[in-house]
Amino acid sequence: MATLVWIGAAVSLLGVAALGWCILYVFRLRKAGLDDATMRARMQKAVLINFAALAVSTLGLMMVVLGIFLG
Repeated sequence: MATLVWIGAAVSLLGVAALGWCILYVFRLRKAGLDDATMRARMQKAVLINFAALAVSTLGLMMVVLGIFLG
């Protein structure tokens, strides 16, 4: 079950990396000074990726906990 822990940790880190990407993406958007319609459209993309990253990170953490309980 140690393998499940390591795979879960890798999946969780992938989710955290995607969250970091979302943060940098939004900072770049704010500096770009776009009009409201364009900003909303691009922020919707960032929100979608943010939710997906949170889901992946949560899935990875669940795998880690499951691996610890079974191991």
